[in-house]
Amino acid sequence: MSVVLLIMAGCRKPSAGDYPIKPVPFTQVQVTDSFWLQKIETNRTVTIPFAFRKSEETGRIANFAVAGKVIPGKFCSKYGYDDSDVYKIIEGASYSLATHPDPKLEAYLDSLANLIAKAQEPDGYLYTMRTINPDSSWAKNRWERDPLGSHELYNVGHFYEAAVAHYQATGKRTLLDVAIKNADLLVNTFGPDKLHITPGHPETEIGLVKLYRATGNKKYLELARFFVDQRGKRDPDANPKYYREYILTHKPLLEQDEAVGHAVRALYLYAGATDIAAIMNDKAYLEHMDKLWEDVVYRKIYITGGVGAWPAWEAFGPAYALPNDTAYAETCAAIANVLWNQRMFLLHGDSKYIDVLERSLYNGVISGYSLDGTRFFYPNPLESDGKTPFNMGSCTRQEWFDCSCCPSNLARFIPSVPGYIYAFRRDTVYVNLFISSRATIIMGNNALVLEQETRYPWDGKVKLTLHPAPAMKTILAVRIPGWVQGKPLPGDLYSYLNSFDATPQVVVNGQPVSANFSNGYLLLNYPWKDGDVAELEFPMAVRKVIANPLVKDDEGKLAVERGPVVYCAEGADNPFSLDNISVPEDAEFEPVWKPELLKGVVILKGTALTADKKAGTREVTLIPYYAWSNRGCNPMKVWFRRAEGQPKE
Repeated sequence: MSVVLLIMAGCRKPSAGDYPIKPVPFTQVQVTDSFWLQKIETNRTVTIPFAFRKSEETGRIANFAVAGKVIPGKFCSKYGYDDSDVYKIIEGASYSLATHPDPKLEAYLDSLANLIAKAQEPDGYLYTMRTINPDSSWAKNRWERDPLGSHELYNVGHFYEAAVAHYQATGKRTLLDVAIKNADLLVNTFGPDKLHITPGHPETEIGLVKLYRATGNKKYLELARFFVDQRGKRDPDANPKYYREYILTHKPLLEQDEAVGHAVRALYLYAGATDIAAIMNDKAYLEHMDKLWEDVVYRKIYITGGVGAWPAWEAFGPAYALPNDTAYAETCAAIANVLWNQRMFLLHGDSKYIDVLERSLYNGVISGYSLDGTRFFYPNPLESDGKTPFNMGSCTRQEWFDCSCCPSNLARFIPSVPGYIYAFRRDTVYVNLFISSRATIIMGNNALVLEQETRYPWDGKVKLTLHPAPAMKTILAVRIPGWVQGKPLPGDLYSYLNSFDATPQVVVNGQPVSANFSNGYLLLNYPWKDGDVAELEFPMAVRKVIANPLVKDDEGKLAVERGPVVYCAEGADNPFSLDNISVPEDAEFEPVWKPELLKGVVILKGTALTADKKAGTREVTLIPYYAWSNRGCNPMKVWFRRAEGQPKE
């Protein structure tokens, strides 16, 4: 049975509503893109095996063997939430299996599934730390310490996602049955007339929704709704106010007027609430998600798409507080930003959400790991002196952390990227990301095969070849990125110097065609025939970005980008003090393709002014932000002092 048929057969269709727009599953998209295929293959062949090996070395996997009494021993790792790292890697490995069968990997997952099943307690409870240490003085009862950081509910949220992914990829029920047994325990334990505990780290809601979609059991959806509704309504003074804000229990969600607290918690909560609101058609939550989205995007996001500025709590700071050298911008938060913005797009069909998604994807997400797939950033600052150990004790990426949520999150996220390229609604197909690929899009009783060819993000040319079913009506909605239209991001947090709108002309079968423009999309309503070709080209000019004057850390500065890629200067290419240079507003940068550098990148070469009057100017080389720190500890800057006028020779 094909993977696609297996997925369709394995998931019962829920009876409630859902998003009006459907993503084209990653299993129906074959990526041929030189940029993304390299990353997906590195993840499959290097990062996933590496992450499993690290999980073995650090005792994360042994915890399941001890809990299941397969081997004697104590809890082997550091944190109770270490279970979730294993679950996330299983999820990523399952996604890889779905598109690239690997008997050795599948057998390894079978062995992990059996271990996890043994670690589950008879009534369905699954949390290795407590199973190994049931008499812990820290928590006398299950879940009572979840708001304070036990992560019992967070763990199983990730487990549900992994179990569904594994079942859909293999058809094997071991993990799915464990997930159902655990979810049934939660359904019988939590609810309006049962135990009232708010998950200390949202994620349970996302996992329950996925389990609901896979099984059709509405009780899982209702429990997810309960957890969202419950937040901020019970024991509001049980913890200090700062901690309640940190875990987002300071107010009911509908009364939380701005994004505060731990950034990953917040965005997972918003993503889960958006799922629930879409399925249940809850207008209050739907409208409130719009309000929170505006707060994040209009006031609290970095130019790299990173979020969560404060290191102390991995948290959102006040509006416009976006420091560069101490920026936290956790890798997990950038991934969560992608997850939430995808959901907001599926809800509204507006390209502004994909603009945010794309910026996070090409900058704040993939900066989180090294080009060889074996080293990781937890935080992602926009400036470094090359010495300060900002990354959990290091000034560059590290192989692993005591808390390795980011490496495991990347391992599960990267294989899913093809699922963000296309979407559809009735007879409209959305082209959201520009990644060479071949997609089979099932629309009712018809199928459209859509081929995309591009060298994006280095080149703006995009070629789309359509193979529709006979007499199939299709409207092709091609996203015109906000950066093409003169907006780095929605809102006025960032803007371009000398901004311009350069909406491209579309050519179909060699002839220019007119097209309507709506919600950031060119709508090509054309009588498509097999082999028809639509082409367009985005201008890839080098652009200079300035921040809203309220962002004091960027006052008098500018950043440089080309296409969706934010650039930086790194000491490896610029052997002088980056603090002593300024970039003229009208400075010209030459894009140069360097196939041998950093796995192949377009660098920008230009001239900057220097504070040294004798030197006068410096030749400056900029590289993509995501690629920095692949050559050891080096100084780095995204925002440069802004000067007026071209440098004098």
